[in-house]
Amino acid sequence: MHTIIPFERWLEYYDPATDRKSPFFGKEYNFDVYSDTIYGYYIDPAWDCIGSPTLYIKILYADYKQKFAIFEFIGEWNDAIENDIMTLKTNIINPLLKKGIQKFILIGENVLNFHGSDDCYYEEWLEDVEDGWIAAINFRNFIYEEWQKYRIDWYINFGGNLEIPDWRTYTPQQLYEKINQIISYRLSM
Repeated sequence: MHTIIPFERWLEYYDPATDRKSPFFGKEYNFDVYSDTIYGYYIDPAWDCIGSPTLYIKILYADYKQKFAIFEFIGEWNDAIENDIMTLKTNIINPLLKKGIQKFILIGENVLNFHGSDDCYYEEWLEDVEDGWIAAINFRNFIYEEWQKYRIDWYINFGGNLEIPDWRTYTPQQLYEKINQIISYRLSM
């Protein structure tokens, strides 16, 4: 797992450590020391801890004028034992909501498992975004199946044309515009 790094090409557009509105503002990264682990496996120091021992994040981009943020995840999303959604909502989402972010793009290629519980925090999150939305791209199919089992699909848009395997070829703005168009179309139906 230590060889899986968050997408770096967008650092020229955005760095959460230098963004005063980011929950990770001021974080200093030591790329000589691998100290964070998920189930005993070291992960790259570029990943950011949200307060969960099993799920890490990287805010790849945030645009406060257009009110959107793009996150990449690694690890196991465990609501059953770790209550990761509560931790994510409290430590990352709520501070960004206070800064005006209303649209969230979640990239989950490196989420290896999901354990569900109830959907209360997902429901709260969707209520908090007012005119916004939450979209997930490129999670594994069995995770989508678990999300449906726990009714998370009521709150997060995913699947179908939201599978964008070539997302790395886009700029953050282009990816946002593509997903916004898909979500707008879905909501108009």
